[in-house]
Formats: sequence, structure tokens, C-alpha cells
Amino acid sequence: MGRKRVSTTCESDTGRNQKFHDNYNDKNMTRSQFVKEINKGNYENYHVRNINEVATPVSNPDSTRNNNLG
Repeated sequence: MGRKRVSTTCESDTGRNQKFHDNYNDKNMTRSQFVKEINKGNYENYHVRNINEVATPVSNPDSTRNNNLG
């Protein structure tokens, strides 16, 4: 099994993921930067949900928990 493509590196006090790290290309991103990259099609296994009126990156659902953001 391979390593996770993206890891969460910082959460707010309420638990919202705020900063992310792409483990494949060693790139750090804010939530808004990651949202833009997902919308450009650069992260095919992730999509953006509007949660409490905030664009939020989430991993696509599947049968494994190993690739969930966290």
C-alpha cells in the first residue's frame, strides 16, 4: 500500500482542516490553495464541499479509510 497523497498539518480549534501537505511533491498548501488545486483538476481523488459556507477539501468516498484527510 502506498503513502497518502495529502496529509492535514494544521486544524482550527473547531477541527476544520486549515493546512495540507502533498506527500508526493513535498508541497505545503493552505485550505484555499488546496481548494484551487482540486478545482483545477490536480487532485483527482479529492473534491470540494461547501461546509458552513466555507469551501472545504475532502477525499472522495471509497471503501478504505487510509486515504482520508486527517
